[in-house]
Amino acid sequence: MDDIKILFENDDFVAIAKPAGLVMHHDDHHTSGTLVDWLLEKFPNIKNVGEDPSRPGIVHRLDKDTSGVVLVAKTNDAFLYCKDLLKKREVKKTYLALVVGIIKDERGMIDAPIARSTKNFQKRVVGGKQGRSRDAVTEYEVVERLGGYTLVKAFPKTGRTHQIRSHMAHVGYPIACDALYGGKLYQCPAGLGRQFLHAYSLEFQAPSGDGLHIECELAADLKAALEVLHGAK
Repeated sequence: MDDIKILFENDDFVAIAKPAGLVMHHDDHHTSGTLVDWLLEKFPNIKNVGEDPSRPGIVHRLDKDTSGVVLVAKTNDAFLYCKDLLKKREVKKTYLALVVGIIKDERGMIDAPIARSTKNFQKRVVGGKQGRSRDAVTEYEVVERLGGYTLVKAFPKTGRTHQIRSHMAHVGYPIACDALYGGKLYQCPAGLGRQFLHAYSLEFQAPSGDGLHIECELAADLKAALEVLHGAK
C-alpha cells in the first residue's frame, strides 16, 4: 500500500488519496490489506473513533475500484461533527466521471430513489424493491465530449452506495468500463481496466470555522485513458 498518499492533515482530520483496487475496510471477503489496516498502522489513536470498530474514523466510503479523496476523522468530536455536516448536506463532493455516450445538455440533475436490485444483490438501482428505497440526488455538469464519451463533474447531494454509478446508468450514460452497471452499453477506452470514477475534491467548513478544499489529482490510469481519447480526436 505504498501508493497511498496523505493529502491533508490537522488535529481533526486526515485526508487520504485512495488508489483504485483498495478495499476500505474488512468484510467477509477481505480480512487484511484494507485502507483501515493502513490507517491503524499510521494513526493508531483512531482505533476507537466512530460508531463501528471495523471502520474507525471512516466518515464516508468509496467503492473498491473508485480512486480519490477519502476523509478520516482522528477524534470522536471530529467524527460527530463531520457526520452532522454530511447529514445536512454541507459537504460538497466533486467526482470526475467518464460516461459512455454524448450528453447534449451542459448540466443536469438526477433525483431518483435507489434500492438493492431484486435481480443482482450487488447492484443499487432506481426502482429497486429489495430493502428500503432511499432518496438519492446527483447533479452533474459536462467538462468535455470526446470519442463517443463525455467527461463530467458529478456532485452527489446524498451519499448512497453506488449512487453516481447507478444514476448515470439509469439516465442512459453508464460510467465507462463499469462492468456492474454498464449493461449493453458497457465499453472501455483502450487500456482502462476499471470504472472511470474518481473522487476529485471535498469542500466543507472545519470545526475552527475555516473553509477546507481538499483535492486529489486524477489517477494515472484515468489520465492515460483520457490521453488515448484525445489522441483519437
